[in-house]
Amino acid sequence: MLKLTGKTKIKAKKSKIADFGQTVSRLICATVLFALPVFFLLSCSSGEVRPDKVMLQNSKAGNPKVTSYNLGIAARAVRDATYGSRDYKIGPEDLLEVSIFQVKEMTSTVRVSGNGYIGLPLAGRIKAGGHTVSGLEDVIAKKLGRYLQNPTVSVFIKEYRSQPISVVGAVKTPKVYYARGTTHLLDVLSMAGGLTPTAGNVCIVEQVSPEGQCMHKTVIDLDHLLAKGDARLDIPLEAGDIVDVPEGGVFFIDGGVKAPGSYQIKGTTTLTQAITMAKGLEFEAMKDSIKIYRDDGKTKRKVIHVKYSQIINGKRPDIVLQDKDIIVVPRNGFKAILKGISTSLTFGAFNVGKYSFY
Repeated sequence: MLKLTGKTKIKAKKSKIADFGQTVSRLICATVLFALPVFFLLSCSSGEVRPDKVMLQNSKAGNPKVTSYNLGIAARAVRDATYGSRDYKIGPEDLLEVSIFQVKEMTSTVRVSGNGYIGLPLAGRIKAGGHTVSGLEDVIAKKLGRYLQNPTVSVFIKEYRSQPISVVGAVKTPKVYYARGTTHLLDVLSMAGGLTPTAGNVCIVEQVSPEGQCMHKTVIDLDHLLAKGDARLDIPLEAGDIVDVPEGGVFFIDGGVKAPGSYQIKGTTTLTQAITMAKGLEFEAMKDSIKIYRDDGKTKRKVIHVKYSQIINGKRPDIVLQDKDIIVVPRNGFKAILKGISTSLTFGAFNVGKYSFY
C-alpha cells in the first residue's frame, strides 16, 4: 500500500486544486463561447428594426397580397439600405457643408440658392447646381488654388432638397421624400415604409410640370412588378413626380368627361357612378360608343361596348366595374384626341394607345 508523506500530501492537494481550477476555467470559456453568439443574436433582434419587419407589420391586418408586396419592397430596402450621393446632381435648396483639409476656419455650411449658386470665403460665388459632389470639389479647389497650395476640398450634402418626390395614398408614411441620385419606384415605396393593408394592386406615377400641371401618368401593376418580378416596371423617378398608391380597386376614365383620371372603387361601383365621379359627360361625348377595356389576364384587354343611353333609359342593366377597368368615352372627332389619351396614360408596360379604340 502506498503511503503519502506530508510533502506528498501537500503536492497532491495542490495538484487537485490545479485540476479543479483548470476545469472551472474550461467551463467559463465554454460558457463565454456559447453566450457570445446568443448575445449577438439577441442584440441584433432587439436593435434597429429591419425594414422588412416594418413592412410586414404594416400588412399584418390580414391582407396576404399586401404582405407579399411588402416582402418584395423589403428585399429592395435591404439591398439598397444606403443611397449613394456621388452621382447626385446638386440643385437648389440643397444644404452643403464645405471643408478644407487642415483649414478648419474655412469650413462653411451653405444653402444652394434658387438659381443654383453658393458663396464661399475666398472662392466667392460658385455655380453649384448641376455638379456632382466630386465635380463641385474640383471647382472649389481650383478657385482656392489662387490662395492655398494644393487645397483638399470636401463637400458633404447635409440636406437633400432639390429633387422632391411625393408619395401619397396607402403607404405607411405618406410625405415628400428627396431623391439621392438615381431613384426608382421601389426606392420611394421603401422610403415610405411599404404599403398598408388597405392598398390596392396598382400604383400611379404622375409626372408634373414646374407649373404644377400633369404631363403624364403611368399606371404600374404591382402584381407584375412585385409578384411576377417584372423589373421593367420599377421605373426611374424624377424631381416633382407624385407616386399614388390608391386603396382597394381603381378604375380609369378618359375622353369626353369633365374630370378624366383615376378613381377608387368603393364597394360596388357602376359605370353611371363612374361617369358621375368624373363630373359627367361633355357636350360632344359619344355616349353610345363608350368602351370599357377590362384586364382578364390576357395580353390584350377584353373590350366591352356600351350604349350608355340604353342604360340610362333602363333598357339595359348598369355595368359593375372591376379593378383596373379603363373607360374611354369618345368625342366627335375621336381620332383627334387618340394621341392625347395614349400619351397621357400608360398602363404597366403597355401604353393604352396600343389598344384599338375604333
